[in-house]
Amino acid sequence: MNSKVKMAIIGAGTWGMNHARIFNAHPFAQTVAICDTNRQRAQAVAESLGIPQVYQDYHEMLDKSGCDAVAIVTPDYLHADIAIACAAAKKALLIEKPLATTKQDVARMVDAIEKNNVRVMVDFHNRWSPPFHEAYTAVRSGELGEVYSGYFRLNDIKWVATDLLPWAAKSSILWFLGSHSLDTLRWIFHSEVERVYCVSRSGVLKDMGVDTVDEYLTTLEFKNGVIAHMENGWITPNANPCVNDIKCNVLGTKGMIAIDASNHNMIQKYTDEKVTVPDVIVQNHIWGQPKGFAFESIRSFVDCLFTGTEFPLTLYDAANTSLTILAIMESARKRMPVEVKGLYGV
Repeated sequence: MNSKVKMAIIGAGTWGMNHARIFNAHPFAQTVAICDTNRQRAQAVAESLGIPQVYQDYHEMLDKSGCDAVAIVTPDYLHADIAIACAAAKKALLIEKPLATTKQDVARMVDAIEKNNVRVMVDFHNRWSPPFHEAYTAVRSGELGEVYSGYFRLNDIKWVATDLLPWAAKSSILWFLGSHSLDTLRWIFHSEVERVYCVSRSGVLKDMGVDTVDEYLTTLEFKNGVIAHMENGWITPNANPCVNDIKCNVLGTKGMIAIDASNHNMIQKYTDEKVTVPDVIVQNHIWGQPKGFAFESIRSFVDCLFTGTEFPLTLYDAANTSLTILAIMESARKRMPVEVKGLYGV
């Protein structure tokens, strides 16, 4: 591109506001429009961040805004129709994870994106995380030998389901965090999942008025022989120093990587009332500028659009993550192993 990438945002919640801040801070991007079904919320974000156009209907925004690309920052189960409309309008797309939450929506989105030949990236920001990128590099270089097994724990405190996400009951911790976990493991192991076995437990959040599963424990068998265990829940006590409880191990025949990205021991703050672990790697601000790897992935989308380079993950990566999550959910319901079928490129 010869000029700044004109970005439009659909979804004016907390993360939509983060997108706007990042685009506004990027030397090759500008936020030209924001859209939300709650026009007042979109207007408030626009006024605070200097976004010139506000819409309540994304179809109108696609027709009138003059945007080059759209960031879809809505609840996960609402991605499909919006993405298909954006693809038909020939807009590049940055979609917050996951791609979609049903097989039908995955297929519809892939078909529309392929038909219209638009560029798409789903925001699996763990691929920009320094410790996970180090694990990826160690595996790719052969430093760990043959990768043998892995473990990934990514949990949230109860507040995320009870307060942060008003739509938690319409989603799942597997979509909210499990999609990150699975994408990271697929990326590091360089393989698709062949078979899953999952068990789940419910009750804590339902008693708190949120009708969703508390936690899932999943065994993954990858096509290249790697076996892994994945733990995802959102009933960690609210007093946990970090919102996320995130730990990962990758074991090879010649070495091992161990990651603790929640209690990172880089910085702690102590007062008479509490202990906190400030977020210095995921999302933070330095001299007023958005930093951290969860923001770096969004910046990277603009970089790749502006330079014409490939995104660090493909549409089919995101599609296969969603399809594998659906197999995990099926396994949890049946309490039986499930073969993962219908993956792209397999």
